[in-house]
Amino acid sequence: MITLFSNCPTLDLHGESSDYARFAINDFINDNYKLKNEYVVIIHGKGSGILKKATQAVLRENKLVDEYKIDNFNDGQTIVKIRI
Repeated sequence: MITLFSNCPTLDLHGESSDYARFAINDFINDNYKLKNEYVVIIHGKGSGILKKATQAVLRENKLVDEYKIDNFNDGQTIVKIRI
């Protein structure tokens, strides 16, 4: 099934540490803000939830993020709306 966000810029964090994820997410959001991309997708996987929690913590604190939510079709990724 193709979702509405299948063509959005994507950051895949599989296998990364939560420290690296924090850095990568902020850079990814900043870059896409400059490119005026309204939506992006961050893939954190399902696993133990460590990357999911780190992702949500970073997004909660980032002032460029308007809102974010877990994808209804894949709970291993988060859809982010960037302020433009």
